[in-house]
Amino acid sequence: MKKNKMIERVIHGVFLILGLLTVGCVLLITIYLVISGVPAIAEIGLFDFLFGTEWASTATEPKYGILPFILTSVYGTAGAILIGVPIGFFAAVYLSKMATPKVKAFMEGAVSLLAGIPSVVYGLVGMLVLVPAVREIFDIPDGASLFSAIIVLAIMILPSIIKVSMTALEAVPKEYEDASLALGATPVETYFRVSVPAAKSGIAAAVVLGVGRAIGEAMAVMMVSGNVPNMPSLFQSVRFLTTAVASEMSYSSGLQQQALFSIALVLFLFIMLINATLNFFLKKEKD
Repeated sequence: MKKNKMIERVIHGVFLILGLLTVGCVLLITIYLVISGVPAIAEIGLFDFLFGTEWASTATEPKYGILPFILTSVYGTAGAILIGVPIGFFAAVYLSKMATPKVKAFMEGAVSLLAGIPSVVYGLVGMLVLVPAVREIFDIPDGASLFSAIIVLAIMILPSIIKVSMTALEAVPKEYEDASLALGATPVETYFRVSVPAAKSGIAAAVVLGVGRAIGEAMAVMMVSGNVPNMPSLFQSVRFLTTAVASEMSYSSGLQQQALFSIALVLFLFIMLINATLNFFLKKEKD
């Protein structure tokens, strides 16, 4: 008995240390971004930095307006969610409730394979296949655009949404569905009116993961978006917050480097705001 209690205490201590280590890492990242990014914002000016429409960090008279990056990230993430969430949700419902065992096993393997593909591979396929196709279909000079980035991001968030939603739907007690069917509801009505509401917290978590993946992606987006600091337009080359940092950090110095850290700080706060907002609404629904 004493031995079991000792083991439990050791395990509890290990978990406590790991949890504190995780929190500590987040705090260190936050502090580092604040220390590195605030001086540039103070020098450039908060309004000019956040609402400036021109980014020319290497010009004779440099300008550091990141409004195009912010709007592009917002539009790109929203577009990917609008496309990816419905597809992922309905795929999860089909695979968890309607598919035959063989189809389910095959599709689960395919989804896992999609989840394991590196971002650069998505970007490469998008650059070689999607970008030329967009150029031909819409008859535009260059297919590297916000539209191409949205399509790639929508595909990239599908595995997270499908797998987490499936887990949530499969965790719904079978008694709920049996009771609904016994009352005369059809299987489809049961799935969408009983199973889905019961699993809504897990499905919402899947959406949160999808948002995080979409807004934090850099390499694939850089390869298909054109990476030009324009104001966002669907069929025009654009630059996201993530790609702005990734594309210039290797050769930056001085105020330019500090401005890139400021962009990283804005992105960090943006992601935290989205997660806090979603968690607020989820807790409100539970209450």
